[in-house]
Amino acid sequence: MSEATDIATHGVNLTDVAASKVRTLLEQEGRDDLRLRVAVQPGGCSGLIYQLYFDERLLDGDALRDYDGVEVVVDKMSVPYLDGATIDFADTIEQQGFTIDNPNAGEGCACGGSFA
Repeated sequence: MSEATDIATHGVNLTDVAASKVRTLLEQEGRDDLRLRVAVQPGGCSGLIYQLYFDERLLDGDALRDYDGVEVVVDKMSVPYLDGATIDFADTIEQQGFTIDNPNAGEGCACGGSFA
C-alpha cells in the first residue's frame, strides 16, 4: 500500500473482537475498499459525540492504522481527542455494538452518547 507512506498514524486501538466484527460486516457488504472511520463531532448533551462508519475515502490529514487487514482512519481534528482510546465490540444481554473506552473523556452524559 504505497499511499500509506505519507499518511500519519493515530493512537486509537482496535480489539481483536472489534476487528473481527468489522471484517464480518465488510464481508457481508461484499466490499474490500472500505475503512472504519472514527471521528469526534460537536453535539450531544456533553459537547462531543463519537461517529463510527465505513468510508472508502482517505482525506487530506487523515491518520491511518491497519489491524490485521482492518484499516481504521481518524480525521486530523479527531486524533487528539481519540489518542489512547480503545474500540471494542460487546455482544451481551445488556449491550450490543461497538464501544469506545476513551481516557481523554473527562465527563460523560447520562445517556452515554456524548462526552467532554
